[in-house]
Amino acid sequence: MSPKAAHRTVGCGHVVVDKHSAQAGPRSRAEAAAVPLYGFAPPVGTPYGLEVTTLEEFHAHHDDWPWNPPRPGRATFHYMILVTEGELRHDVDHVTRIVSPGQWLWVRPGHAQRWHDPGTARGPFILFEPDVLRSDTANLLSSLTAHDAPAVLTPRPDDAPWLHQTALQLLEEHRALGRRPLAVHHALRRSLLEALLLRLVQSSDDSRGQVRRDTHDRFLDALELHFRELHQAKDYSQLLGCSVRTLSRAVQDATGKGVREVINERRLLEARRLLGNARSTPQAVAAQLGFTDAANFGRFFRQYVGLTPAAYAATGGAHASTDR
Repeated sequence: MSPKAAHRTVGCGHVVVDKHSAQAGPRSRAEAAAVPLYGFAPPVGTPYGLEVTTLEEFHAHHDDWPWNPPRPGRATFHYMILVTEGELRHDVDHVTRIVSPGQWLWVRPGHAQRWHDPGTARGPFILFEPDVLRSDTANLLSSLTAHDAPAVLTPRPDDAPWLHQTALQLLEEHRALGRRPLAVHHALRRSLLEALLLRLVQSSDDSRGQVRRDTHDRFLDALELHFRELHQAKDYSQLLGCSVRTLSRAVQDATGKGVREVINERRLLEARRLLGNARSTPQAVAAQLGFTDAANFGRFFRQYVGLTPAAYAATGGAHASTDR
């Protein structure tokens, strides 16, 4: 992250961002395509790397940013929103996620994200740095803090009220700064946050068999390492030492998608990331992702995005598809 001296605190202090770049006039393509990095900067007096507010309060303090105009960025911290009213739209890794009441949005460090005007959406808004969590708790939460974990979580109905109430208790304790010793205040906040996350990770976990879960998880690990050069289900089944049928069932069970679709989605995500960087040309991206030529890559990209790679690059990565 750039030194804080090079940035300005925006609004009520939830993030640090280069505000000048968000309001400047015409710039070079390289400047326009640069994705700003948001650093954690809570209001003065807030202890440690955890802040709790509400979506409506955050919006009220940012009436001109980051919604107008919406711009992509990346955060160095986690942020979560429980939607209790309305419907929230939020871009995560270039896909517009639609979050309905009772669902949680979880944006993790390093995700490309972009705000939409929240409109009538309401709910608790939690921001925290990774090192707020104790190491043993962080290990238990690894399936949901991982970069490729789902951005939208739907808890089981019997867990939803408890999660909602715990989020409200966390908000209340956060607002109680000064009513009790600082160390006690922070210990309570951290304990409530960890309890909330541990219950959420269990509630959001499905009941598929452990063998299929392990196969799917190992596939994702292999995909992250080899998506640039391996593009077929049989390639990954050979790496994992299982049949294509076993791999297909595990992936279908975990995601509702076919293996090839998951592979293509990962290649597409990388293409979006690279094209959002002014230094990457469509030809270079095609070569990096293992396409035989730029024309083949162009057809692939346009099929999913509706734009040519060059047209998408010209938007600076601001165009997103929608996922409900």
